[in-house]
Amino acid sequence: MPLFPYALARPFLFGLDPETAHDLTMTSLARTQGTPFSAAYGHAQVSDPIKLAGLKFPNRVGLAAGLDKNARCIDGLAAMGFGFVEVGTVTPRAQPGNPKPRMFRLTEANALINRLGFNNDGLAAFLANVQKSSVRQPATKNALLLGLNIGKNAATPIENAVDDYLLCLDGVYPHADYVTVNISSPNTKNLRALQSDEALDALLGRIAERREALARQHGKRVPIFVKIAPDLDEAQVEVIAATLLRHAMDGVVATNTTLSRDAVKGLRHAEQAGGLSGAPVLAASNRVIAQLRAALGKGFPIIGVGGVMSGADAVSKIKAGADVVQIYTGLIYKGPALVAEAANSIKNSR
Repeated sequence: MPLFPYALARPFLFGLDPETAHDLTMTSLARTQGTPFSAAYGHAQVSDPIKLAGLKFPNRVGLAAGLDKNARCIDGLAAMGFGFVEVGTVTPRAQPGNPKPRMFRLTEANALINRLGFNNDGLAAFLANVQKSSVRQPATKNALLLGLNIGKNAATPIENAVDDYLLCLDGVYPHADYVTVNISSPNTKNLRALQSDEALDALLGRIAERREALARQHGKRVPIFVKIAPDLDEAQVEVIAATLLRHAMDGVVATNTTLSRDAVKGLRHAEQAGGLSGAPVLAASNRVIAQLRAALGKGFPIIGVGGVMSGADAVSKIKAGADVVQIYTGLIYKGPALVAEAANSIKNSR
């Protein structure tokens, strides 16, 4: 159990601008990880292993990409009891993201809207942080799995997007347990167009080709997942599923944030541009997960993410067809105790 309950910290953090609170939290994690102060937020890791995409996940609850864009806090996040942590999205070059303000809380709905726009320090800084992490050192490398999430720079024309993804793939491949190709953020212009039939086929074809070369070069085959949006109809999901199978992708992350505002109409900030995350995304994400499972069959790995605010929500993702789940907004609203709650609920549901 942590020495400092999150319920005491949340009123202070929620009294700050959302991005200020986020930056303060990440800076605090970066400074305290690996020190006795990490006991303030540390939780024991629930043991519930599962093999997926050739990897052994210590438990079925992970952190979604977006919280730790620069891989500064891997050790601090590991202390919270996650079975796997995904960091990024990283782009080849550093970029500031979209103008501020760009994060908004919808507290009545346990939700956030963000239009950050892949703000990050670039690939070189990201990789330096990954390599410094103690959980990536040989003695502790199996403590949790690490996913590295890659994207494209905003200034890169969409027709050249594959070049950015390949640059990032080359860089992260030696250091990742798995790589996630993010083609579903709503906050980089035209990015979601990469989910369309021809664009996705071309992108994944190039990524699959490069992965084979990297596997030979490094003597290991790193699984590649693709992260998709919840704002897809059944026909689009079926096309994506067929493309994933055709190019031998190893898994899918479902889903990113939504552009829909149906569940939050009338709430303050509901009309802000950006991706909506948190409780309102649960149903849409679970719908896409169920459609993916039907299209992909029983054995294809699915990471379910979107709206996990409780143990019951985590179980609902597994029942929809996910193999493991990720949280992000739930961590902000509920704190680190949600990790163990979700992991134990999944473990006890079988």
